[in-house]
Amino acid sequence: MKSFRLIVHQKAFSEEDIIISPKDYPDAKEGDIVEIYHPQPEEENPRLLLQIKAFKDDLQTKDTISVEQSIATAFGLRTYKDVIMRIVPPDDVALDSVELTFKDQYMGRSEMWRLKKSLTNTCVYMNKKLEFCGGAARCQVYEMWSQGDRVACGVINDDTKVVFRSSTSMVYLFLQMSSEMWDFDIHGDLYFEKAVNGFLADLFQKWKKNGSNHEVTIVLFSRTFYQANNLEEFPEHMRECLQQDYRGRYYEDFFRVAVQNERFDDWSGILVQLRRLFSGYLKIVLEYHSRPGVVIPAATNSTAAQGNFLEVLNMSLNVFEKHYLDRSFDRTGQLSVVVTPGVGIFEVDRELTNVTKQRIIDNGVGSDLVCVGEQPLHAVPLLKFHNKDTHMNVPDDYSMPHWINLSFYSTNKKIAYSNFIPRIKLPPLSNNTRNKDVPKTKLLAEDEYIHNSFFDYDAYDAQVFQLPSVHGSGTRQRTSARYKKTSGSLLDVQEQIKSRRKFSDPDIHHSCNSPTRSQAIAIPPASVSPIASPNSGNSDDKTWSTALGNDLSPPLRPVVGSAGSPPPLGLDSNEVRRSKALINPFDPSHVTIKLTSNRRRWTHIFPKGPSGVLIQQHHYQAVPTQPDVPADVSVDYTILDQSLSNSMNSSQHTHNILTTALLEYLKKRPNYQSSGHNNSASPKNASKSLTLLWGATGEQEWTPAITTVNEVLIGVDWKSLTIPACLPITTDYFPDKRALQIDYVVSLYNLLPDDVNADFAQQRANYKKPLTTIEVFKELVSQRLAQGFQLILLPKSNEQEFSSSQIVSNTGSLLRKRPVESESSETFHLSIGRIFHKISLTGNAITVTRYRPRHPYPPFNIHYRYRFQAPYHDTYEVSWVSFTTEKLENYNWNYLDHYICTRGDTDFVLVDTLKFWRFRVYLLPLNNAATKRIIEGAPHCDVYTPLTSAEHNLMVEGFLKFIETVVNKIKRSAAKKPRNAVGCNSPFRERLGSNRLPDRPRPRSGSKVMERGRNSPAVDVQQSAASDNQSHDNDESTASQQEPSLSSTATLTEILEAMKNPITGVGFLYSHQSLPTATFIAADAVNWLIAHMEGVSNAEKAVQVMESLRKEQLICHASGDFGKVFVFGFYLFHIVQNEKDDKDYLPPLGDLQSFENEWLEVEVRSPLNWGRSSSPGAVNVPNAYRNREVGVPHFLCDDIDMAYLQGEIDNDCPLYKQMHLEIDVSNKSDRIEWGHARYQTIFRPDQAYELVVEWLVASGSIVSELLLGWLRKAQTCGLQMVPIPHDPLALPYSNKSDPLRGPIFIPLNTKCLVKKNRSLFEEFREDTWNDRMFLFQEAIISRFGFIPCLVEPLHGAVSQEHQYIHCTGTVFILVPSPVQRLRHRLPSVSQRRTGSRYPAAHVDVIPSPHEAYITRHVSGKNKDDYDNTKRMGFLWSWNHMVSRRWRTNQAVDTNFQVRLLKDFKEFCDNKDDRLRIFWEQSWEAKEDACTRPA
Repeated sequence: MKSFRLIVHQKAFSEEDIIISPKDYPDAKEGDIVEIYHPQPEEENPRLLLQIKAFKDDLQTKDTISVEQSIATAFGLRTYKDVIMRIVPPDDVALDSVELTFKDQYMGRSEMWRLKKSLTNTCVYMNKKLEFCGGAARCQVYEMWSQGDRVACGVINDDTKVVFRSSTSMVYLFLQMSSEMWDFDIHGDLYFEKAVNGFLADLFQKWKKNGSNHEVTIVLFSRTFYQANNLEEFPEHMRECLQQDYRGRYYEDFFRVAVQNERFDDWSGILVQLRRLFSGYLKIVLEYHSRPGVVIPAATNSTAAQGNFLEVLNMSLNVFEKHYLDRSFDRTGQLSVVVTPGVGIFEVDRELTNVTKQRIIDNGVGSDLVCVGEQPLHAVPLLKFHNKDTHMNVPDDYSMPHWINLSFYSTNKKIAYSNFIPRIKLPPLSNNTRNKDVPKTKLLAEDEYIHNSFFDYDAYDAQVFQLPSVHGSGTRQRTSARYKKTSGSLLDVQEQIKSRRKFSDPDIHHSCNSPTRSQAIAIPPASVSPIASPNSGNSDDKTWSTALGNDLSPPLRPVVGSAGSPPPLGLDSNEVRRSKALINPFDPSHVTIKLTSNRRRWTHIFPKGPSGVLIQQHHYQAVPTQPDVPADVSVDYTILDQSLSNSMNSSQHTHNILTTALLEYLKKRPNYQSSGHNNSASPKNASKSLTLLWGATGEQEWTPAITTVNEVLIGVDWKSLTIPACLPITTDYFPDKRALQIDYVVSLYNLLPDDVNADFAQQRANYKKPLTTIEVFKELVSQRLAQGFQLILLPKSNEQEFSSSQIVSNTGSLLRKRPVESESSETFHLSIGRIFHKISLTGNAITVTRYRPRHPYPPFNIHYRYRFQAPYHDTYEVSWVSFTTEKLENYNWNYLDHYICTRGDTDFVLVDTLKFWRFRVYLLPLNNAATKRIIEGAPHCDVYTPLTSAEHNLMVEGFLKFIETVVNKIKRSAAKKPRNAVGCNSPFRERLGSNRLPDRPRPRSGSKVMERGRNSPAVDVQQSAASDNQSHDNDESTASQQEPSLSSTATLTEILEAMKNPITGVGFLYSHQSLPTATFIAADAVNWLIAHMEGVSNAEKAVQVMESLRKEQLICHASGDFGKVFVFGFYLFHIVQNEKDDKDYLPPLGDLQSFENEWLEVEVRSPLNWGRSSSPGAVNVPNAYRNREVGVPHFLCDDIDMAYLQGEIDNDCPLYKQMHLEIDVSNKSDRIEWGHARYQTIFRPDQAYELVVEWLVASGSIVSELLLGWLRKAQTCGLQMVPIPHDPLALPYSNKSDPLRGPIFIPLNTKCLVKKNRSLFEEFREDTWNDRMFLFQEAIISRFGFIPCLVEPLHGAVSQEHQYIHCTGTVFILVPSPVQRLRHRLPSVSQRRTGSRYPAAHVDVIPSPHEAYITRHVSGKNKDDYDNTKRMGFLWSWNHMVSRRWRTNQAVDTNFQVRLLKDFKEFCDNKDDRLRIFWEQSWEAKEDACTRPA
């Protein structure tokens, strides 16, 4: 301890938090933790802890320490005052848990783990800013807990739990519009007002205050019941979406999406929108199907309990579980919030509950339920299973889901005269009872009531909720001893047998110890110790054990019906199935709950309270008891009171179930000493029990006080709703040895990374440094975390036990024969659901041991139909979706581990089942004058004109520059300048012409930095467009040439020599490990030839000359493959050298596959111009502006281009290729990272070009930096890079589509163009009509600025859909292709339409799904109107991936998109005669062309 004078410094002066001179404090060394405080503080401030990172000798004055200013202010340290500083042992100030918040970034689970490791043994304080991956990932300390209290600073050690909370999550808010929404609460407000003006208003306010910036979707949902006995009572148009429940009632579910994927700084405007929707909601939903003159069954809105609660959760899960497909880089975390006017009880289907539970837990999604109803007097949340038994006496079965975080919202309004809160809803008075004639003499008929003296109600309850016997049928015939003798048995044997129905929640523990008692254990007499031994003179138990035989091997676990354990021997399986513990919702503490990994999945986000038990901060309740139970037997115990734990330790062999009911009983006895709560304040020496009881933390004891005492209420978990926690990276459940042997199948494999890499290094043409064994080992753990696994923190004693025990003895003798290595080993245990992995590193061998459940859950696939209306839709459309559970045990870890081992070798390609992350982008032209005109207020949006060839040339030039400098990272040397800029007349302008300084090269080890021998920087688009000595006009045959040119008769050798000329030649790339000497880019060579050789006037001729050079083997593809034909574009070729002995000569790789894995090569082809490039008649598109040269539109040409229509133009090569992508270009990461790029092989300047970045071994923040760098650089190349979703139109035909998103159908009003029932194109042959219709639709969308995209066909056929993206990147349009060319596969349209509208119904005939969608859409309300002209139209869909960060033009916002939609709809509907005028102008153009002299 020593006194110092305190001064402060700014961050700019020093990055260190504390500066100290070693002379002043010789005891201190780097890494020490010091405590700093004023000796006599004026006000109470927490003491500050800091870590000494470095010393500084040159502090001006002696005995001075300097602390960073903001820290000193936060901790109330005053400058120039004396402070005391002392070194503290880190363990004394260690933190139990620390919460970190982060915002506007994507942080994967692997990054969370690596960040946590980097923080170990460091000191943190409130609001400390932390950085990781070289500042790419940033977060801030939010809250810290130590020894049961919040603290202001502390030290993170190995045992500290680190919780990550995201201020930018994906949030789905569901409002349940059940009938209670229209009821009044105790304050006289509608429950809807309480939900929206109360809860949502408070929530949005908290978001604003906290600076949360969530991406939110708000959905109103409800279920409508119809009073009908059979389907015939419904008119035809209603039947398409009806479903029937277990009681045979017909219903339909409605979803109204109010807000879709929006981010607002201020959400208050949305409240107004929700109130507006509310006012008409009920009428629209109940009367949705009414038509004049059609009778429909009466419709009613369901109550909250009977609503579609689980379906809603599953819909959000369908989006959440595809988080790796459209990876957004500005948010992390997923949260579903259901706001209900109910009280937290729901009637549900058992199978759907199991699906929902498994998906929510496996996906690690936060699910919050907010009830605005009053908190009831029983345990909630409560799921009541559908009672499918028709028999009357079957008791109801309940489940209390631990995977729902429950909140009750209550307004803080006060009623002046009362503070009573009614907790029970009275049933409404029904009118019909009053008028009945009831005999006055008796209140009830004799046989309707039971005399009080006859019936023991407690005994009846006990009978219903008892843990049933699983003995043979003999024991079951005794009636319960609790009934008074007079009454006889109220349930006869058959009914009792019936009452033991199917299993309830697999987590509920089914005991087999006590035959017919209501509690899990008999209450012992006072003389007996509180723990009853299994065979304490209870004859039943003896019978039980002898009946099964005492020498069972493997020993029987005393759990029947826990999922995964086999039924005990000697029992009929039906008997076991009937055994069942029912939950009594009014006192659930009697049920013992089996410990599973699922229940511990989220526990590490909760801090430890003062008593050492995890707490939920919004539960205000009784003090929980303090557990202290030995770990190896804890599976079968509930939490015990502290006073019982001493006797527990002495009898570890017991396998009884002790309930809190027993504890209650014991506490009432006079000799019971309640010593428990005194020592519970010292959590240090209490080992935490691994069992649990109730609630999300799994450690709260359920007491009636939670529901019955007014002061003890569940509040709202605002923290979870404002900054939701990400799934913790650690958990603490691992099955015991016996469970592993009985319930799990073990498999293991060894990895020897050094050997694997040695094999691959021989095959690999270009060398990459392989990962070391330790890097592979850590990456295997990282990958499992990224896929949702959690690290299991085992108590130190257990860890040795697990690593030493022969758990894997049943995997064969191979393992045991290996000598035990003495080398140091490291082991990680991980789990997800019931799958456990153990990864061990010993020497240079990695062993992966996998435990899979012996009896996995059956796979579920639940089909669900519903109606939904998204923003800007006019109607509730029918859609359908499947809810499926994923078989996590089928993930191919072995394959993935080898992929990592070999650093992503081409032998291990990424396959879909690996669930790798991906980000799709399109490259589009950057600026369009028409967009600017619309933004500036042009009256209409159909002002786009096709790009001129000069603009196309600019696009190509910019694209080639982008591929060269940005993706392939080729840097150019500025050593030699070309003599001057050269003009050319090719359709693809010469690229050697600018004097722009190249980007400053940033060399980096292993990157593709290379130099050119001669400088030919890619032309900067803006400059080149302005430079005057470059001509774009096709009319000029040649431009002034100042270079010596080759004659048209020059030999191939002469051409080659001229190319090699160091000053006027084509310009080579400097050598690189995977490029041979004298490598050049194909496009450069083509442009060079056009400039330097007579008679070569266009790219086609130049390519022919270069191809003849290749055929003579004078040039060759840079991979060394002579078979690669020369094409125009970004392709690398080299000049073949015969003088191989030149010492500087670098030969080509000689391996095409390896070469293509390194370099992105794209062929550039000429624009298709909407199919008119090869049509002789077509000159230009018709346009409203008459002064332009107008040609015949394609749809009116006499000969239409069939190859264009059938999409067979680019069929001569694969559509896509893959390459290896260097991701961490600035070397920021703490590990080796890489990814892959999937790219289109052909670029056309009038089409969108697609690139997909894919990765498994990369940090989200680093991928994000790479892509945002590409976004900026693309703009300098005259391109804009737009992120696009994997499923742009979200049609319900793929299991990956978003169930609450769908396209808007825009019908095309062709009737106004047709004269009196004639056909639109009757002047032409009938077999071309459909194609012409399609071309007509294309002509319309080209006027609105849409660009064609390549659609990857399903099932390998030619794609039938034509998809387009607006040149701003914000809207997609799909035009269904002409039906006629499907004839060879499908029957005629009319035939097909009468059948089922669900495409899956016809296996042999699957129409284009989008066509089916349109058919259904358009026909809308009158389903029989199947007239062909009505069917024409477009599907319109928003690009929800374009966030503010990705917009190149901020003026292209939501208003712009809505305006575009409105104008497009009006045009297609022929408003103001616009469509007809366009049609007539097109015909005029054709007539002009016909009359024009040839």
